[in-house]
Amino acid sequence: MTSAYFPRRLKTVVLAAAFAGIASTAFAQDNTPREAVITVFGEGRSAVAPDMAILSFSVVKDAKTAREALDANNKAIADVLNALKTGGIAEKDLQTSGFAVNPQYQYPDNSDGGNRPPVLIGYQVANSLTIKVRDLAKLGEIIDQSVTLGVNQGGSIQFTNDKPEATITEARKAAVADAIAKAKVLSEAAGVALGRIVDISENSSRPEPMPMMRTMAKEYAADAVPIATGENSYNVTVNVTFAIKQ
Repeated sequence: MTSAYFPRRLKTVVLAAAFAGIASTAFAQDNTPREAVITVFGEGRSAVAPDMAILSFSVVKDAKTAREALDANNKAIADVLNALKTGGIAEKDLQTSGFAVNPQYQYPDNSDGGNRPPVLIGYQVANSLTIKVRDLAKLGEIIDQSVTLGVNQGGSIQFTNDKPEATITEARKAAVADAIAKAKVLSEAAGVALGRIVDISENSSRPEPMPMMRTMAKEYAADAVPIATGENSYNVTVNVTFAIKQ
């Protein structure tokens, strides 16, 4: 047996021992007991009176030619915009949200088996506006005046809040408190002690108010359109994971 054999054998033994140690460590890590936890869902809600309304409506005009329909629509929209600005609505709170020119057809009776083509009878122009009303006391008057000046189709009112952050913060606090209360009930029922918070996350979508909608039609025109604003409710949901004390 040569002297070179011993270093080579020793090297092999050392490597084998090293690999065995690594495997033993990995095995031990894989079998490490996982931390016992309780995960709960919490929900919080906070309500506040709205301080702003988003109003949407349209002016629709029909005429024999597209030019005539557009001219009539332009005049009505201009009158509505001027009235809104005079009433205190800022330029930044007025936005055109839709515009369309559509041909209007009359469809003849083909019940006798004929193949009569539709007849062009005119054009329709529709112009839609979205308005932010920050003084809710003027909302009924604005709707009434707009209908008087030419608004004649569709519309909705969404009551919202310009800066709801404080209300959403209260909803967040309530959601976490709800989660803690649920976790305490679960831990007591299981006969274990509740530990530290391991993880907490909020629903990724921004909390939005539950909108209160009001449809609007021309027959609502009166001395003043009655408006009920109600309250906006902001909801926040959280997931909270607690450790269980050993």
